[in-house]
Amino acid sequence: MSEDADRDGDGNEGNEMRPYETERTTAPQSAYTGRDVAVGILVALVGVAVTFGVPLAVSL
Repeated sequence: MSEDADRDGDGNEGNEMRPYETERTTAPQSAYTGRDVAVGILVALVGVAVTFGVPLAVSL
């Protein structure tokens, strides 16, 4: 037999419950606040400005 089969327990030694950790969620399932939307729009506008503004400014 292997060493793994000889051990007692259910095999979850490293997966004990940790009550202090929050449950993981993914973004599409989470609610968005108005601040989250505003930050996202601001980041998008800065990205568009850099993507198109810098090449236009350099070519002039």
